[in-house]
Amino acid sequence: MMKAAIFYGASKPMKVEEVEDPKTDSDGIIVKVAACGVCHTDLHYMKGTPTFKKPPLILGHEVSGVVQEVGDKVTHLKEGERVLIPAVLTCGICPSCAKGKANICQNMVMVGNHINGGFAELLSVPAKDVVKLPQDIPLEEGAVISDAFTTAYHAVKDRGNVRPGETVAVFGCGGVGLNVVQFASAAGAIVIAVDLNSRKLDLARELGADYAINPNSADLKKEIRMITRGGVDVSFEAIGIPSVMRSAFDSVKPGGKAVILGYSGSDLVIPASRLMFREIEVLGSLGCPPVDYKPVIDLISKGRIKLKPLISHRFSLDQINEAYDLLEQGKTIRSIVVPR
Repeated sequence: MMKAAIFYGASKPMKVEEVEDPKTDSDGIIVKVAACGVCHTDLHYMKGTPTFKKPPLILGHEVSGVVQEVGDKVTHLKEGERVLIPAVLTCGICPSCAKGKANICQNMVMVGNHINGGFAELLSVPAKDVVKLPQDIPLEEGAVISDAFTTAYHAVKDRGNVRPGETVAVFGCGGVGLNVVQFASAAGAIVIAVDLNSRKLDLARELGADYAINPNSADLKKEIRMITRGGVDVSFEAIGIPSVMRSAFDSVKPGGKAVILGYSGSDLVIPASRLMFREIEVLGSLGCPPVDYKPVIDLISKGRIKLKPLISHRFSLDQINEAYDLLEQGKTIRSIVVPR
């Protein structure tokens, strides 16, 4: 038997209970969970956004750990190895995967959504996309790489296609937005961080932002246009609020791009005339294809991208509901739950 935090449905607290240990098949592995990140995506489920698997369910999709058991057909992993579990597991054969867009796999399996996730002592997953973590990356902190870092990397590199010397605005400096700041800065961009929280703006500067704007104390449009002389090349919205998405769109210069990472169930309204006359691109960005996990890990290993400053809080499994309360209140950057 193992301990796990069970999600029973919207607006209900998770309950930490003893449940049966997971089992695996010949193509899978059992992972002894070292840590699991606390992500806004789970808050959406807790507020009523339906999952693809009905509760009861174990949430948590930013998972690191140690391989405890391997299936008979698994050859690239062995017991005792340190691993990172991608948030999205792919089929490898659908049209999206065949086009190199495995992050939008048509048969995707999301950990903590389609299958049980990492708020437990043990986790069973298919082995195909699991990534090894080098010894120089802390095992517990490394859990958040699987979403907060890789999602930002895909947005900056693949969707925004950020180039040296370009100007970038990042709207929302939470766990994902701060990593957009890091990767955009590493790509050679001039980065403007936008948030209502001064502590997060200070951290954005520490992580590479050249400018930091709090819309409560400055005219956002005016400030961005003064800095850029007309608008940014690429904007990123990483908080999931339609009005902020509109601000990100409005900040872009003619011919620029607005990349939307944040999730919202509401519609986004933008002026069709400006979209057409200024040839502005509006791009969605979801997760990260498995092929990009290794470059992200390499950048962190080499110290080009910082990991530890993103971890603001640690919680035990018994503190899981407190972790999400603080996340909802905006009092954390990225938290991890350590189940043992």
